[in-house]
Amino acid sequence: MTPPSTTPLMQQYDEIKARHRDAILFFRMGDFFEMFYGDAETAARVLGLTLTSRNNGSAAAVPLAGVPIRAAGEYVRKLVERGYRVAICDQVEDPSAAKGIVRRAVIETVTPGATFSDDLLDGSRNTFLAAVVQLQERVGIAAVDLSTGEFRVIEARAGDFSSSLARIGPREVLVGASARPALGAVTDSGVLITERPDWEFDVGISSREIAELYGVAGLDGLGFGAEDDVLIGAAGALVRYLRGLQPGGIAHLARPVIERPGGVMPLDDMTRRNLELVEPLRSGDGSSTLLGVMDRTVTPMGARLLRARTLAPLTDRAAIEARLDAVTVLASAPHVCAALQASLEGVRDVERLGAKCATGRATPRDVRALGDSLGMLDSVVNAMSRTEPRGELAAAMQLWDSAADLAALVAATVVERPPVVIGEGETVAKGRSQELDDLRSIATGGRDSIAALQQSERDRTRIASLKVGHNRVFGYYIEVTNANAHLVPADYQRRQTLAGAERYVTPALKEYEEKVLHATERIERLEREIFDELRAQLGSAIVRLQAIAARIAVLDVTASLAEVAVRERYVRPEMHDGFEFEVTSGRHPVVERMMPREQFIPNDVALTPEARLLVVTGPNMAGKSTVLRQIGLQALMAHIGSFVPASRARIGVVDRIFTRVGASDNLVRGQSTFMVEMAETSAILHTATARSLVLLDEIGRGTSTWDGLSIAWAVSEHLHNRVGAKTVFATHYHELTQLADELPAVRNLNVGVEERDGRIRFLHRLRPGGADRSYGIEVGRLAGLPEPVLGRARSLLAVLEQEQLAVAMAGGTLRRARRDDDQLGLFGSVREHPVVDRLRALDVNHVTPLEALTLLAGLVADARQEDAGLAEENHRR
Repeated sequence: MTPPSTTPLMQQYDEIKARHRDAILFFRMGDFFEMFYGDAETAARVLGLTLTSRNNGSAAAVPLAGVPIRAAGEYVRKLVERGYRVAICDQVEDPSAAKGIVRRAVIETVTPGATFSDDLLDGSRNTFLAAVVQLQERVGIAAVDLSTGEFRVIEARAGDFSSSLARIGPREVLVGASARPALGAVTDSGVLITERPDWEFDVGISSREIAELYGVAGLDGLGFGAEDDVLIGAAGALVRYLRGLQPGGIAHLARPVIERPGGVMPLDDMTRRNLELVEPLRSGDGSSTLLGVMDRTVTPMGARLLRARTLAPLTDRAAIEARLDAVTVLASAPHVCAALQASLEGVRDVERLGAKCATGRATPRDVRALGDSLGMLDSVVNAMSRTEPRGELAAAMQLWDSAADLAALVAATVVERPPVVIGEGETVAKGRSQELDDLRSIATGGRDSIAALQQSERDRTRIASLKVGHNRVFGYYIEVTNANAHLVPADYQRRQTLAGAERYVTPALKEYEEKVLHATERIERLEREIFDELRAQLGSAIVRLQAIAARIAVLDVTASLAEVAVRERYVRPEMHDGFEFEVTSGRHPVVERMMPREQFIPNDVALTPEARLLVVTGPNMAGKSTVLRQIGLQALMAHIGSFVPASRARIGVVDRIFTRVGASDNLVRGQSTFMVEMAETSAILHTATARSLVLLDEIGRGTSTWDGLSIAWAVSEHLHNRVGAKTVFATHYHELTQLADELPAVRNLNVGVEERDGRIRFLHRLRPGGADRSYGIEVGRLAGLPEPVLGRARSLLAVLEQEQLAVAMAGGTLRRARRDDDQLGLFGSVREHPVVDRLRALDVNHVTPLEALTLLAGLVADARQEDAGLAEENHRR
């Protein structure tokens, strides 16, 4: 427990800290931010600071650690990245004018989800703070990016909660104290969970918070309805929390954009991960993701929008077509696309710079960057005038606003290269204020006059070594060496005696000093007034600036997708509302980029109502998983409004894309690899519909062969008979190819392999029919297994294949067996061959050679007769 303080300064600290117990308090003292007590100990440990102590007026010494104000941003970043909250307590009055202790107050609290600091922000992605409310099967998610003002409210079904939240990717999530136990998935993801009292999520209280923020009497005008209690509760709690973090206000928040179920395709974690949409499976090269391939954006707003769209495919065909129309315009006119990108290159983050202006945080350099960016927008109109915009492009250009008035205002007010801080150089441009220009002339001329005065005094006194100097204590002075003291005029007033000289002042010198010092102080005050007025004008235009930023982002994303489409030879997909998914010469957009041009082997894929489940077999390394992923990526690219890597694509709109490719254990939850695999498969079977696309790879491999095969068979049956989804199933269980004989809409494909001189070559080409072998030993040879191991494996394989053949001879073949519930069984019962009975009863010790030959001939005849009977029975079935 912190002991009570007796000094006024520490009493002030204690009062402020009591209101921010959950944060590390940066307490401004002169040129440092100081931390005390437990905060100091934590900061010293995390930041590597020296821990000292001071006396606070009591017997106990107070632990103390401090950081320079100029370096505070870096220290705040390190703390926040470690999950701490940092409350910034600044001096809110001029220390020279203070009577007693300088007034201090917390001006902001920085958290992982709420920051304006460039050190904590990534220009290519949003930094969201979210709040969550769940009521039975309904979930409300509110999310704000404080740095841009973007405010999103999402209504989701309970089953889609994790997908919806992960799409936003919040750094921090607010939950009611009683709701935290239901957020296990969020807790596992490493997101900071902030508990708030349950009453803060109350609909009535939340409604008042939202209405007060936007100055409205009711929430109808914001898009909220009578049934939106979960949405209002989440949004209101979020607004209340942000107000506490930002005492200066959050008026820059845009009106909330409400997203209802059905417009956006939920993508679960395994699909985002398996398709490597924005993060690679193996950390490192971000270019090995779909986003890395598609992102040729030139502005931060465009980069953020493209990432958001990649994680939120559309399910509304009209909206998809509007995006495709826009990409088609620029892909058909590469010169226009290049001109548009050139006009946007150099445009800074208008969205975040505008938010800084609206919250009074923009520096002179920020404001000039905003003005310069707005000044480039006229060239966008010139570039787009060369074509006829359609789709999203038409909508953006119809409302285009170059903000020439704001750009001109900034150019006329702020110098071309301003300092970061007012007072460290000229900020306001010449001609903006006559008074300011006059003061600068005085300040500059005054210094020149002092130099002239020095020469004049030398001439008057005939003291060649006389000089005029300046220090903070005495101001301007005339210095004369002792050797020339007899030449000093009577009007010189002694101010300071040195070892070898005397310092004097004169009335004329004091007059010049007064003019210069007054002008310098007045210049800084006047520049600050002019700059603050400009920043406030820009801040009042925040809604306009946010709209401009949104249109820039749309143009940037469209140009990026068009450039990639032309360079990589993508085609526009033919979208329709039917079932068919037909791609000719389809390619994997990421894999082909990592190979020499033309080396990637394209493949055709067709999923139709008559062939809706494809079983793909083939050896490891043949490319089965690549085929699965490229089908998923082609579908997803089409649904975000992108062209696709193929020579032709006809794609029916799907409601979900599911992928289960590869697996790993989850040690945190105590789940084995097989358990994870089964949980993911279960989620697919419970959620997929006839409009879904399901991509499965090696279901059942994490357990025994027969268990795994049985599960894979049953899953395939369920997807075919009950779900009816478009499904591609890659497997090593060659027995599954028999599904094509049992189920009408199953088709077999295999990834081709060429065998020559005991060696294999992967053709990476899909062919009709099932694979005849797995080639596992050959793949082991390619991987470098020792030759003795390979030889032993071949011997064992031969033995096992002979045993399998013997079982088959005994009647243990796969076939359909009717059961009581009339479901398709995987294996028939093993019928023992009659020949086996006769052999078992034979006593070879009492058989003559002639009898043995006669008996053998009879056994052969019986075996052939029995096999013929089995073949006829199987043919009838």
